[in-house]
Amino acid sequence: MPFNLDKFVTSPSVEELDSLKKSEIVKVAKHYGIEFQPLMRKEEIKRYVLEYLVDESILPSTGLETAITVPTDNTFELKRLEMEMNKEIRLKEMEREREREEKAREHEFRLKQLELGVIKGSDPKIGLDTGVFDVSKHVKFVPKFQEDNVEKFFNHFEKLGEQLKWPRDKWSILIQSNFTGKAQEVYSALSIEDSMDYDKVKKAILQAYELVPEAYRQKF
Repeated sequence: MPFNLDKFVTSPSVEELDSLKKSEIVKVAKHYGIEFQPLMRKEEIKRYVLEYLVDESILPSTGLETAITVPTDNTFELKRLEMEMNKEIRLKEMEREREREEKAREHEFRLKQLELGVIKGSDPKIGLDTGVFDVSKHVKFVPKFQEDNVEKFFNHFEKLGEQLKWPRDKWSILIQSNFTGKAQEVYSALSIEDSMDYDKVKKAILQAYELVPEAYRQKF
């Protein structure tokens, strides 16, 4: 049976109000000049209408008390809190990502300084001497890092290092240039001293990927 606004206004009741659709409740609200936001949910508008009718003595005050079928809208509040929590999580993740990137850049910069011998206490022979091994000319020969086959990557790199006669003390600088993903994060977390030690770099990366062989564990 279609909703009859005049009939409701003539003889309003909590029971009939509970049975109305949102569009019908909106008509009632507009009839009484009750202000509401169009995007409000049905239960919220109904609560406004009910409170108005009680305040104007159109319905008895007991009507508001018995209208238990109109739930307290915790759903909206929970949704709002969930959205705020998700937003906070995203912001924290973005902040952690910025910190990781800054740490990686700082680490790379300090390594370049160490390579050029500008860090206090570094080997004075390392620097602008034209006879010194030029890392930049050999980086292009470093194989592409493979997260799905880390051991193969290290084996390939070590064979190239031997064949091309790369100084072993430069291996860590060369190999880090191609690290990606978890390997890059692990390398960035190492101290400057450890990051210059190829064996320690390799061990840390293998541990991160849970690929440390028993012989390697015993060695360290």
